Amino acid sequence: MAYTKETKVTILHLLDNGASIRELCKEYNISRSTLYRWLQDLECSNADEGTPSTKDYDALQQQIKKLENIISVLKSAKCTVHAPLKEKLLELELLYGQYDIRTLCEALEVSRGTFYNHILRNKRGNAWFEKRREEYRVLIRDVFDEYRQVLGAEKIRTVLVQRGHQVSTEYVARLMKEMGLSSIRTTAKQDYLSSQESGKKRNVLCQQFSATRPNEVWVSDVTCFRLQDRNHYICVILDLFCVILDLFSRKVIAHKVSKKNSTQLVTSTFTSAWEERVPELELLFHSDRGAQYTSHRFQELLRSHAVVQSFSNSGRPHDNAVAESFFASLKKEELYRKDYLSESDFRRSISAYMEFYNMKRPHRTLKNRTPCQMEEDYQGVMGQSHGK
Repeated sequence: MAYTKETKVTILHLLDNGASIRELCKEYNISRSTLYRWLQDLECSNADEGTPSTKDYDALQQQIKKLENIISVLKSAKCTVHAPLKEKLLELELLYGQYDIRTLCEALEVSRGTFYNHILRNKRGNAWFEKRREEYRVLIRDVFDEYRQVLGAEKIRTVLVQRGHQVSTEYVARLMKEMGLSSIRTTAKQDYLSSQESGKKRNVLCQQFSATRPNEVWVSDVTCFRLQDRNHYICVILDLFCVILDLFSRKVIAHKVSKKNSTQLVTSTFTSAWEERVPELELLFHSDRGAQYTSHRFQELLRSHAVVQSFSNSGRPHDNAVAESFFASLKKEELYRKDYLSESDFRRSISAYMEFYNMKRPHRTLKNRTPCQMEEDYQGVMGQSHGK
């Protein structure tokens, strides 16, 4: 079906005024592709007739604003473009800061390099230049503080212009940089998250892997293992294996195996450790920043027992080196050496290694004593001390 030019214009006019494409296609019995082709033809026709696009319109607006500023500079300057260079430079210096450098130089036909050299050469020791600069520093600071430190250079410049001060955004930005001022909007979220991070996840231990008594520092971690081609978790793959060691004796005081990497794993492990040891003095609990350790539930559990929580720094496994070292020993000395027939066999093997680790395996850090010997020696010394 052929449509007249008037019909096409009418349909496109309705589309331009908010009618939906679906409704127009149904009412006039035309396809979407036909309607889109008419739109394309109209745009090409407008382009041929010289109708500016949105991009061209914005460029024209900027050009008009630039020409208006050049006219304003020519009206303010007390010389013409035909005046000697020295005279033009002196006039431009008086207007420096009120307009951007490009506009000033184009208005009086002075190269930007020449003007920059003049400014850098003459502002040293120039009392007028320094006085004006200090005046604007005060004005900028006042506006910055008045608007609660949320405005950037462009908006501060707008406020100053409204108050009768002709100044450029470039000049305001330069002075703000000199004063170390920047809108808090640009870094608000990062600053907030950083403050929350530092407040909630402090590294209290700071790689001080020594303690003077049992139950002074506990360190914890989660690792993983792959069993029979299935992903189980020992805190990363297979069954989750979470262990808590006393940093005084390097003794494993609690461990759990789980098929799920969950908060329940670490909370149950900590509860077992607490019931086993019943700490009477202040306790520091250190771990990495895993989701289980940073969870609200686990942190509330520590708070309920008055335990101070410490976290390794991001990307710093050495901050929890004792726990990392323990898992390395577990895997090299036990897990990598056997083929487990079942999950129960795997769990029994882990329990057996814990007993071996605590009671029979000597530690160089403990002068080749076992964790249990270390604690027995400590208890003996404390008993003698109390006897005296």
